[in-house]
Amino acid sequence: MAACTGFPRPGKPALGQSSDHRPVVALTGGIASGKTRVADHLKHLGVGVVDTDLIAREVVEPGSPGLKALVDEFGPGLLTSSGNLDRSALRARMLSDSKVRAKLNELLHPLIEQAARRQLGKLRDKPYALLVVPLLVESGLFQDADRVVVVDVPEPVQINRLMARDGLSAEQAKRTLATQATRAQRLRVADDVLDNSGSVEDLLRQVEILHQQLIERFDPTDRSA
Repeated sequence: MAACTGFPRPGKPALGQSSDHRPVVALTGGIASGKTRVADHLKHLGVGVVDTDLIAREVVEPGSPGLKALVDEFGPGLLTSSGNLDRSALRARMLSDSKVRAKLNELLHPLIEQAARRQLGKLRDKPYALLVVPLLVESGLFQDADRVVVVDVPEPVQINRLMARDGLSAEQAKRTLATQATRAQRLRVADDVLDNSGSVEDLLRQVEILHQQLIERFDPTDRSA
């Protein structure tokens, strides 16, 4: 876990310095980097987890203000016959037009941030909370996180995993990666880096070591987790 330059925090207290919840560790990484595996293992270890990917789905459920905002902006063509968001149609539009992605973020990011902060406020019984933010660098959200952890893999590994996982061609996988921050940009904001270019077992060992380090950093008196 190599330490890198810290996240550029604004001039306001870090999330964990407020009185209503524990220190917050933001977890990020590129698509197919292994963020979910890391978050799941930390949850298994007893860490409270808030996942903005899950929240992003909740804020566009049928009948939600988020879905209404998308339909008002982009039209009913984004809906399936059952009234759900057609994610494939939305993804295709985002890949073909960067303005669509920017508008989508403008509409949904405030809703996602509000919901995430509400959930974080309820996590008080552990030395720290984990906030999973795949687009941490791209969105500029949660710059007041107490610490940033990046799950890192070389881009060729990302492409191969994305092709295997989602059935994409190499060109489609490269186009998907091109919509995200670069590997170098993510590493520049990292306080800790988990290298996921090896085996699952190696990754989980790194997670467990980092977990203990974070406990000691945020609550030196706690050796029980």
